[in-house]
Amino acid sequence: QVQLVESGGGLVQAGGSLRLSCAASGRTFSSYGMGWFRQAPGKEREFVAGISGSGLINTYYADSVKGRFTISRDNAKNTVYLRMNSLKPEDTAVYYCAATHLRASVTKDAYNYWGQGTQVTVSS
Repeated sequence: QVQLVESGGGLVQAGGSLRLSCAASGRTFSSYGMGWFRQAPGKEREFVAGISGSGLINTYYADSVKGRFTISRDNAKNTVYLRMNSLKPEDTAVYYCAATHLRASVTKDAYNYWGQGTQVTVSS
């Protein structure tokens, strides 16, 4: 079992930045593929960014955030981060951290564990 706790959300003006953190429990964190998803009111939960587990690290991004968001992980701290720059009002959503037994995935159904989410609101 893996428990995930997100933090770092908040209210920011358009063009601003935030860094989300996701702290994971468990001794095998490095073996999990990790992802960030988001869900805006009335919309489906969508993939934002993913990072592979141990070994060669690969990262994946949705087209809508490519070049603005950066996912990273610190296996020594059991934490995955999402650095968000140049935020736009359309980035407003609840952001979820998730873990998968797979090396990596962009599909939400592949993820086995989810955090409770953190709200990000970008004002225009």
